[in-house]
Amino acid sequence: MTTPAYPPKPVPGDRVAVLSPSAALPGILPLPYELGLERLRKEYGLEPVEYPATRRMGSTPQERADDIHAAFADPGIKAVMASIGGDDQITVLPLLDRELIRANPKPFFGYSDNTNLLAYLWNTGIVGYHGASVMCELGRPGAMDPLTAESVRAALLTSGEYELRPAERWRDVDRDWADPATFASEPKTRPGTGWTWVNADRVVEGRSWGGCVEILAWLLMADREIPRDLSVHDGGVLFLETTEELPSGEEVFRVLRSMGERGLLRRFSALLMGRAKTWSFESPNSPEEGARYAAEQREAVLRAMEAYAPDTTIVFDVDLGHTDPQIVIPYGGVIRVDGPARRITVTY
Repeated sequence: MTTPAYPPKPVPGDRVAVLSPSAALPGILPLPYELGLERLRKEYGLEPVEYPATRRMGSTPQERADDIHAAFADPGIKAVMASIGGDDQITVLPLLDRELIRANPKPFFGYSDNTNLLAYLWNTGIVGYHGASVMCELGRPGAMDPLTAESVRAALLTSGEYELRPAERWRDVDRDWADPATFASEPKTRPGTGWTWVNADRVVEGRSWGGCVEILAWLLMADREIPRDLSVHDGGVLFLETTEELPSGEEVFRVLRSMGERGLLRRFSALLMGRAKTWSFESPNSPEEGARYAAEQREAVLRAMEAYAPDTTIVFDVDLGHTDPQIVIPYGGVIRVDGPARRITVTY
């Protein structure tokens, strides 16, 4: 295993691949997808290149692996972006050519089910980027959130340090992507609550690993892309977040407990816990119900960390993952967590 390295970044005018390594939702929900492509062109100056399975619902794992290979092997493609997540990308991983991808490193952007590919890239020696899917962040109704747009620009087009800051306003209530009226105005937001720090008496700087809790649970069960030598994570920064499926606090605890039993949690010196998604179309929680759900998740995380890594610095409600605005997190890149100064800095 090699230490992940940052691949070269695109510059305005370059071509970037847009793939659906999981669900090809652009095929049935084109409005946010087309809007995301337009913003890639107009706001970032990049030319998106679509691949055969990007809009093909029901595409096979092999067809999606073929798209990934084609995008990484093409020297004219300077970055790779996922259209959205899904739930079966784990079936694509065994079909990937690690040497082909290692020989052609490129920035990959995605999250949720794309945690699979990000973990794969980590083990291939390539820093990836957790966030910035075409449909969700770039295709946001009305306009991209300024905090998201700024983070995406820094992660996609520049290199170097970038300081995170808490969102002044946020939201996690969605609207119907099939309804054109959804895109006529921006979604409603509510005031931010800042970050909550635990064991914030030290400065931690290390390489990041983690992603979506549910996907990490599947990787653990399938025994895929979890390093055998866990010492590679010593002193690192773990970051976690949960999806719109709203796993219960007890389920989150059990996943973290399993990570603790595996010996993972104690390896990391800091944990960034993403703001919990508290609303979905299946569970349209009121703000009060959502707050209770988030509190239950926080208690579950604290319970697991107290059992397996009680001295770890923890920051709750970081704007990463399934939330809006969303900050892109380098996967395998360097993160500095300064507890005394209450600052988080990532290196893109």
